[in-house]
Formats: sequence, C-alpha cells, structure tokens
Amino acid sequence: MASLSLEETVEGGKSENEDNSAKLEKPTAELPLADLIPSSSSFDPVQAIIEGFKDFKLNEFDPNRPCYDELAKGQEPKFLVFACSDSRVSPSTILNFKPGEAFTVRNIANMVPVFDQLKHSGTGAAIEYAISVLEIPNILVIGHSRCGGIERLMSYPEDRSAPFDFIDDWVKIGLPAKLKVKAIWGNCSFDEQLKQCEKESVKLSLTNLLTYPYVRKAIAKNALKLMGGYYDFVDGKFEVVLFETHFSPPIPAI
Repeated sequence: MASLSLEETVEGGKSENEDNSAKLEKPTAELPLADLIPSSSSFDPVQAIIEGFKDFKLNEFDPNRPCYDELAKGQEPKFLVFACSDSRVSPSTILNFKPGEAFTVRNIANMVPVFDQLKHSGTGAAIEYAISVLEIPNILVIGHSRCGGIERLMSYPEDRSAPFDFIDDWVKIGLPAKLKVKAIWGNCSFDEQLKQCEKESVKLSLTNLLTYPYVRKAIAKNALKLMGGYYDFVDGKFEVVLFETHFSPPIPAI
C-alpha cells in the first residue's frame, strides 16, 4: 500500500495527486460560485490532517522549539480539566492553554462520576495520575451551552426514545443535578431547565471529585483547588465558580 510521508509534506514536498490537481484547476475567476464552496463530498480527511500538522509545525512548533525541548523532559501542568467532547468546546482554544499547561479529560457532558473501582476506571485513572503523580494544583470542570449530553439526561426517559448502548448509562451520572433542576426550575421552559442543568451538572461533578481519596488528601494539604466553569458559546461568555465547602457566586471571566 502506498504511503505519504508527513515529514516530506511539512518540508514542502508535493504528492503526485497535488501536481495533477494543479494542472486540472481552472482560474478562480472562471469557476461558478457553487464550485468555490467546499462540499462534504470533497473533504479529504488525510489532507486535512497533513495541512493541519503542517500549519502547526511551521507556525507553532518550529518557532517555539526551546519550549518544546523543555516539554520533552516532562510535564508540569497547572490544571486538570474536565470538558465535554463537543467539537465546539475546546479548552485549549477558549482558555488559551498552551502545550503543557492543561491535563485534559473530555467526555460526554463533562461529567465526573463518583469513585468506583469497578466502573468508569478511565476517569479514575486520569484523576489518580493527575493528582498523585503530576501533583496538579487545580481542577477545572467546564460545562457549556446547548450540551447534547445534558439534553439527553433531561429528556430521557420522558421522551420514550430507544436507549443508547452507552450514552444513557453515562449521563445518568447527572441524575442528582436533573432532580434538583426539576424541583427548583420545573415550571420553567425546557430550554431554561437545560441551561440550569448544564450548570448544576458542573457542581455535581465537583462534589463527586470529593469521593476520590487523592483529591481529599490534596485538598486537606491545601495543595489543590476545585473550580467550575460555564462557557456560553452563543453569547461568548465564561463564568467561574470556586468550590471549597460551598460554591461561590458566579465570577464572570469577562
């Protein structure tokens, strides 16, 4: 099977396909408007990966080589971040984290389950490594607007839809947040309930973190702080709440 060298591409080499496509291209001015808009069928995932890495290497890695040489020696991140897998919510993008600054766990609806060695071991392993090995001093759980995982939590089983193989069992971690929202905001619109649950789920995850012995030990030594964030990507807003023995009022980031 033929292969394409990523290194050669980054250094400026062109594949045969690139050369052939260049010969077949018409001048932009001659192309109809419809041809100027990329369609999903024309998307080349391999080329997207190559071009993405090329841009990173030329504009980030090479100009900052001393920084990456230091990172090669080890990592000392300042944050353990729990964020949603939602493609619109990248912690490094919205909070401008640089390489080496954030040890990140992403999952559906940015949830942290309670300590359980028989379930959700991937999350437990990340927490244990971050706190016990890396000694990260801050944990940040980021919720966000229009979260599909929270919508599933709030609508199931009331919508009578067929269960998912994994999603429904996972989002049930947030049931205490859902029950609180239903009790306090039950008379509000469903959209408002979703927004409140997106925030309450963050608080629940922070509370669940206290069930991990490494977290409790680090907090007792004043070596760890817990905080939550809420990113509204519709209005471009970010709030922060601090968690000690209580939750602070929301602190707008901007």
